[in-house]
Amino acid sequence: MNRFPSPVEGAAAVVDAGRRLYDKGLVVSTEGNLSIRIGPNRFLTTPAGVCKGTLRDWDLVTVDGAGVKRGGRGTPSTELPLHLAIYAARPDVGAVVHAHPPTATGFAVAGVPLAQCVLPEVLLTVGTIPITPYGTPATGELPERVIPTARIHDAFLLKNHGAVALGANVLKAFHVMEMIESFAKILFTARMLGRVDPLSPEDVRKLLSLKEDPSPPRSGCGPCETCTKCNGGGRKKTPFPA
Repeated sequence: MNRFPSPVEGAAAVVDAGRRLYDKGLVVSTEGNLSIRIGPNRFLTTPAGVCKGTLRDWDLVTVDGAGVKRGGRGTPSTELPLHLAIYAARPDVGAVVHAHPPTATGFAVAGVPLAQCVLPEVLLTVGTIPITPYGTPATGELPERVIPTARIHDAFLLKNHGAVALGANVLKAFHVMEMIESFAKILFTARMLGRVDPLSPEDVRKLLSLKEDPSPPRSGCGPCETCTKCNGGGRKKTPFPA
């Protein structure tokens, strides 16, 4: 990152993103948590037990990389260790958003990753969206089981738990979370209609060639390991699972 936001800028951005999440129905009640990097060893995080739709700047808590509280009145989110583990593993990440988007979380509960190459926009910006193994929330299990995936993905589902989106800033992380839920809704609709028809490896190559940087997104999605894994090889239509 070239520049860290000031605490004032960071707090305003997190409050805005929290309201967006709540207004979009990506979190309800007091669920979900957000954080932002404001220095080499300083982070702002949402407090435990506060609705993200009613956050105020002064609700946020400042912590260091070890999770020690350095400012603020509230108690840091119980998922803070997950956020800090991601920041440690990914120096390029400036913000982490954890939410419970209903359709995407349904896929997480069903154990179905959002991993097929079917939408060009998702393929170019997010790539595949896998599911991490289940880890008990608010324990060391969750970071331990998530970090291998977080190292190579900016978007992933948490088994039986929700979704996580990473970004250079909190607005970009929010947009990734929006895309996770939108993709889940579209994929669910296609499955209800009876089939999912993935892009061919050649289609994927053409898409990637349109980018200034022709490499696949960080997710590692490329021509065409994902389609092979999801569809048993080749480009076959996938029925809705029984």
